[in-house]
Amino acid sequence: MAPRVKVALLLAVCAAPFVLGWLAYEYRWLSGQAGNYGELIAPRPVAGPLAPLKGKWVLVTFDAAACAAVCERKLYIVRQVRRALGKDMDRIERLWVLTDRGKPRPELIAALDGSQVASAQLDFPGERTAYIYLVDPLGNLMMRFPGEADPSKMIKDLQRLLKYSSFG
Repeated sequence: MAPRVKVALLLAVCAAPFVLGWLAYEYRWLSGQAGNYGELIAPRPVAGPLAPLKGKWVLVTFDAAACAAVCERKLYIVRQVRRALGKDMDRIERLWVLTDRGKPRPELIAALDGSQVASAQLDFPGERTAYIYLVDPLGNLMMRFPGEADPSKMIKDLQRLLKYSSFG
């Protein structure tokens, strides 16, 4: 092989990553979407009924005590997502914040399986009943999932958080 061909091949091999990177950026080969399912929120401290749960990741839902079908579905999703985390499920707590002064049905309380219930005014962004919120072990609100969340995607996000988190 001629020396010119060798130099040209060496140059092509060295330039290929840069050219391919530029083409991927220019022609949008990559979707550019975040790797997480939940929507990240600028962290903000949360107090109130979350104070005793400090040191744990907390999934928070907001709904009226009457708890319609949508509310029951959210509570079910949160319970099942926590259970699906297996050995890490003890790092996650659940909190249902009542948006009214009513009292939940006894059979609903029994089905909550250890979830905390509180009645408090908390300043969370957005239409509170439309989301499932995640509070970190330091007491900061940091992520929210849609109320009709895909449990498998929530589990993926939580597994990633718990894997890389050294606290909680």
